[in-house]
Amino acid sequence: MRLSSLWGLLAAASLSTAKHLPARNYSSHDYYAVHLSSSTSPAALAEHLGLEYDGPLNALESFHVFKAPKHNNDIVDDAVQELKRKRRKREVGSEFNLLDDVRFTQKQKLKPRHWKRNRMPEVVRDSTNPADIQRDIVRALQITDPIFGEQWHLFNVKTPGNDLNVTDVWLQGYTGKNVTACIVDDGLDMDSEDLKDNFFAEGSYDFNDHEDLPRPKLSDDRHGTRCAGEVSAGKNNACGVGVAYDSKISGVRILSGDITDMDEALAINYEYSKNDIYSCSWGPPDDGKTMQAPGILIEQAMIEAVQKGRGGKGNIYVFAAGNGASADDNCNFDGYTNSIYSITVGSIDKNNLHPYYSEACSAQLVVTYSSGSGEAIHTTDVGANKCTSQHGGTSAAGPIGVGTFALALEANPELSWRDMQWLTVMTAVPFDQPSDWTKTSIGKMFSHQFGYGKLDAWAIVELAKTWTPVKPQAWFYSPWMHVKKPIPEGDTGLASVFEVTKEMLKGANFERVEHITLTMNVEHERRGDLSVELISPDGMTSHLSTARRDDEVALGYIDWTFMSVAHFGEKGIGKWTVIVKDTKTNGKVGNFTDWKLRLWGECIDAKAQKLRPMPTEHDDDDHDVLSDHPAHTTSVSVPPESPTVAVPSDHPERPVNQKPKPTATETSAFETPISATITATATATASSAPDNFLPSPFPTFGVSKRTQIWIYGALGLILIFCASLATYLFLARRKRLRESRDNYEFELVNDDDDDAGARTGMLAGQGGRRNRARRGGELYDAFAGESDEDLLSEEEDGGYRDRDEGEEAYGEENFNEKFNEKGSDAGESNGSSSDRRT
Repeated sequence: MRLSSLWGLLAAASLSTAKHLPARNYSSHDYYAVHLSSSTSPAALAEHLGLEYDGPLNALESFHVFKAPKHNNDIVDDAVQELKRKRRKREVGSEFNLLDDVRFTQKQKLKPRHWKRNRMPEVVRDSTNPADIQRDIVRALQITDPIFGEQWHLFNVKTPGNDLNVTDVWLQGYTGKNVTACIVDDGLDMDSEDLKDNFFAEGSYDFNDHEDLPRPKLSDDRHGTRCAGEVSAGKNNACGVGVAYDSKISGVRILSGDITDMDEALAINYEYSKNDIYSCSWGPPDDGKTMQAPGILIEQAMIEAVQKGRGGKGNIYVFAAGNGASADDNCNFDGYTNSIYSITVGSIDKNNLHPYYSEACSAQLVVTYSSGSGEAIHTTDVGANKCTSQHGGTSAAGPIGVGTFALALEANPELSWRDMQWLTVMTAVPFDQPSDWTKTSIGKMFSHQFGYGKLDAWAIVELAKTWTPVKPQAWFYSPWMHVKKPIPEGDTGLASVFEVTKEMLKGANFERVEHITLTMNVEHERRGDLSVELISPDGMTSHLSTARRDDEVALGYIDWTFMSVAHFGEKGIGKWTVIVKDTKTNGKVGNFTDWKLRLWGECIDAKAQKLRPMPTEHDDDDHDVLSDHPAHTTSVSVPPESPTVAVPSDHPERPVNQKPKPTATETSAFETPISATITATATATASSAPDNFLPSPFPTFGVSKRTQIWIYGALGLILIFCASLATYLFLARRKRLRESRDNYEFELVNDDDDDAGARTGMLAGQGGRRNRARRGGELYDAFAGESDEDLLSEEEDGGYRDRDEGEEAYGEENFNEKFNEKGSDAGESNGSSSDRRT
């Protein structure tokens, strides 16, 4: 080993024992997160590039942090690219260079702040005396907390049964002991009488001010303390009690200042061997026009936690679904709530009604109680002995889920992160409220508004006691399905089908489905007009995307991944149909480019299954590859051209006002009209799928590229012949006219033929140019009627024209973040980047 490498490794080892990296100052320095080979000295790389080495990025193995005084260029990536350029031009040889061991590099940029997901409703409360049963519980558990009687979400006296059903769990002795929940938020008041006995300092840190204790400092730093009180407020004489009132509570502060992806990656899995559950009641703006996902560093940090946290059983992430329902928002446009690693929790109110704010989506697993119908959640507030009666929104629903999962972990500490999702699916309670309730293949009811129903603490703890852990996670990836067809406007959609065979799943060691993700590319002039549905072989429909009235972004979807939990327990074998609709007839048009299906679930053979490899920023760069996934043992069959079919005009949108019934059919109402339009087609291997010789407006005739060339060549020759013949006849006529005029001694004043010739000449001359311009408008109707000023103004608003020009269209460097981090797009802020979710 090189001496410098040995020194660097020793330095890294000594730094890794430190609790934290040095505080970062983004006003004076720029920072780099770099993934290095384990044999490379970070100190040597720092010396080579003139950087300072800060230490290892503990959130991720073999990642390191470097810094330099503020500068405009990207020191590390520029050096890597320059080395590659010199090698291509043979200016340098292939001998080893320190830069060869740079596997990933990212210069850190400050992120738009996340929004807190709380609502502050007007609360009207009537004072009532507690019922006899509540008095018995208080006496048995020796609860002396003054506002316990007001905590209706724990025991509802006014509307019996509309609560978490948790008090009998406490009476069994399950109160969250030996479980730690980490509140990732705006701080936590560890001096509060309600929280101080349960505060866990070792699992806490302030990533905004780089201090050990995440104390609330700003005037609105109340959100995290309120969430913490819902989970772990102790039995005492302060306010009320938490769902898991004997659990430990830690805090990670990230919402009260500027952070980068590197900071968030460190925060999202902070002390993952000591913290069990992460509570995240925040996310991108709920404005009905934002699409934002975690960057690659954050995604890798979450995977690190679910693979290594809790002794390999995995940490549990709970995210609030979002509060943008009144703005037509959908939690599948949020890359945090639609992660397969998240349990996404929405809200219902004290009457089991759907609140106006709680977002629906196919990624939502469950709902629980929060504000609405004149009530809110009563919990701890910032201050030595302060309480609040106005905590609400999906921000309040998420921590109630966290407390419930803490009780389940106490009952069975061996539960994995996927076991907890299975327990939630199997014990959630459907309820009698209008929604699109549909029975799944395993007999559970699912609704996009309510997930699998409402949390029941008693049911989930009882099942947890005897739960047999699921086998390790397996996955199956389809190839990219190349559609490349225009999307009709209105009710007619465009569908594409991929068939998963038993042999494919056997080759992937895949037994049954848990999550479905679908990554897709759609070009469109108005993203908010689009909707996407996915129909499984069992007939279950997931509404992956819904139209959004305020989403004016002209980008469509760029490598965006949607997720669904509606298919838990399905075998996954058969035809999967994705349907894209352009829901508005407004002249805003687009094309369905391609899509890729991923099945995630339980493996067949646990001994043969390995952990999922860490994702990289280039995972979805293989759009033009028409071959099997490397792990597959059989060739993937795809209908020629990934056949597309028109969806009947009577194909309904998301069903509404259907109440859950035990006799509900297991087959979706969508199955018959869709399958009736898809004719049986002989399949071919992916490599035989023909591609287009000319752009998408020109038909392929269902033949190969070579045959297309022959057809269009023949058509071209015919057109040339016709044009030549017309020109010859025109010139011959002109010649005859001139010869006839030579027989007169005076000029013809009123010659109709000459006028006709002049008009014809105009068509061949100046007028002909107008005709060609008009023809161009027909060929490129996406630009029809747009002046240069129109295009410039749309660019300023984030308009999209093609991927090569996309960097300018995104603005404010978001385009590079999208492709490097699968992160934000241009629809996300435009002035709202500093908004806080309040």
